[in-house]
Amino acid sequence: MTSQLAALFVDDQNLPWEQVADGVKRKIMTYDANLMMVKVAFDAGGIGTPHSHRHTQMSYVASGAFSITIADETRIVREGDAYYIPPNVWHGAVCEEAGVLVDIFTPMREDFV
Repeated sequence: MTSQLAALFVDDQNLPWEQVADGVKRKIMTYDANLMMVKVAFDAGGIGTPHSHRHTQMSYVASGAFSITIADETRIVREGDAYYIPPNVWHGAVCEEAGVLVDIFTPMREDFV
């Protein structure tokens, strides 16, 4: 996997996708020790397996539609929407219409690099 450690400018076209699950792939766009941006593309029906992590996460729906569960609440989010996940809170996603999420983590996700 190629990642962009503290890149000031990122050329999306030159970054390869990493397959992370059936119907789910990601690109690490840029990061430093404090912050990370990740682009995640889903096919319709793709699943972001429920999990939790110590990182604060905010996500922007660049395209598509997703059923997002955070703790015990589930909502449909669409292009232009965003959501917030506090540290250590159980969450997951199901892609309803093929699309892309842009995830921001603080601190950076060491397990992604």
